[in-house]
Amino acid sequence: MAWIRNSVHGRDPRSQKQILNFFKRLFSSSNLELQINDGGRSAAGYKGKAGDCVVRSIAIVSGFPYQNIYDDLYKANKEFRITSRTKLAKSLKQKNDSPRLGTHRHVVKGYLKKLGWSWTPTMFIGKGCKVHLKKNELPSGTLIVSCSKHITVVKNGILHDTYDCSRNGTRCVYGYWMKDEHN
Repeated sequence: MAWIRNSVHGRDPRSQKQILNFFKRLFSSSNLELQINDGGRSAAGYKGKAGDCVVRSIAIVSGFPYQNIYDDLYKANKEFRITSRTKLAKSLKQKNDSPRLGTHRHVVKGYLKKLGWSWTPTMFIGKGCKVHLKKNELPSGTLIVSCSKHITVVKNGILHDTYDCSRNGTRCVYGYWMKDEHN
């Protein structure tokens, strides 16, 4: 009992973190069903792991071939690097054009806007995390969800990804894209 009391009062921060994580896992659950889906990556001949969650997500929701999305985003990353006057674009090197290494949010936003998707932010400066990767905290329909260093797809409560990225329902959602109803 003294161990718990000492941990709670901050005398052992490592134990305090363990206790908090225990309660987070105990009372949280993503309640999202997982459907393993690589968006056609393996069918396109790619192997191994990569930071291509943007390509996979767009391929899943659009139905377009993985390779087409990959090629489009490669060109868009290159164009952003060459034409943008931002500090980020100026700091990039040619090897960073590959969507296998990730895609810049400016590029993602422009590409999805062209495809008829609109952005809904769920996290604001100084407000903390209000929406988590949980079925009951996301709207129904097909969503491309932006989380910390990852983008994934949720279709009517089913998570479409290569692994369960929900962190048992504790992963914060920065925002999501939904297909515009006008398109």
